[in-house]
Amino acid sequence: MAIGESQMDSDAGPSEDVEAKYGWRYTLSKVMEDTTARWGLYVVVFVLLISAYTMIDSNLSRLTFGAMSDFTFAETLPIFDHPERIPPPGEGEPNVPPAFHADGSLSTPLGTDPNGRDYFTRIVYGAQVSVSVGIASTLIGFVGGTIIGAVSGFYGGRIDDLLMRIVETVYAIPPLILIIVFTVFVSGGSPDITYAIVGVGITFIPVFARIIRSEVLSVREMDYIEAARASGVKNRNIIRRHVIPNSFAPVLVYATLQIGVTILIVAGLSFLGYGAQPPTPDWGQMLNTSHGYMHSNVWLSIWPGLAILITIMGFNLFGDGLQDALDPRIND
Repeated sequence: MAIGESQMDSDAGPSEDVEAKYGWRYTLSKVMEDTTARWGLYVVVFVLLISAYTMIDSNLSRLTFGAMSDFTFAETLPIFDHPERIPPPGEGEPNVPPAFHADGSLSTPLGTDPNGRDYFTRIVYGAQVSVSVGIASTLIGFVGGTIIGAVSGFYGGRIDDLLMRIVETVYAIPPLILIIVFTVFVSGGSPDITYAIVGVGITFIPVFARIIRSEVLSVREMDYIEAARASGVKNRNIIRRHVIPNSFAPVLVYATLQIGVTILIVAGLSFLGYGAQPPTPDWGQMLNTSHGYMHSNVWLSIWPGLAILITIMGFNLFGDGLQDALDPRIND
């Protein structure tokens, strides 16, 4: 009896150790041990919560089938104002400086824009566009690149050659030019943030495909893949159940880091006029509007610039911590 219990304990031990070392709890604990990664995670969670709130508030009429109007939450909270409505003459004063300025007001802590809209509200609601677009574009590149890279690396031969030639052709085109051409062509000359999302996602597919392919080339030679083949498991099931999950870690880390890059690209597109269109609040578009007031109202450029900087830094710090947590050379 004692021997049996001892044997059961020894059999269960390694399994528990492996799960404890490579599960999501272990990964999160490793991230939290790193001070910079922990603060990056705090920033990411905070920005995601703000984005979720503003996304719900700006789509209330759709979510409630017209029972509630958009921006109801913002209009009932004293710290917020309607992010898109331009105040009529006499109601809102344009270019009010921030509260810490001698001519500022506590009712508008970050001042107002040239149209008299509260800049704090515009900054907060700008997170919705920047973060959601960053995640959506990265997700498109992540999913598309994972599928192409996994199929290419697993099958090899002519399929690998064909898919990689297509990937390399797209990769050779400068990303910004590809995004602008795609956005203008598909939109028929009327750029919109939706087309920018797809355009940015397409430019990311080659990078994700190359990363996942390099991982699959080593994973497909493992013994458990050969065992699955010998058992008669279909190739598509092997790819879905074994190849992709075991090649996932480096792609997940890269995707986390790429969200910050995507936010910067989308802000650049909005600055150039190919992203979010007025009156939608967007950090890049706010920078575009503010560049004509650099000498008189410099804070109009500072606030959206700081929002972009802090958000990108949060995703990068969290991504670095995630990379360390998932790196077997560090954890062994």
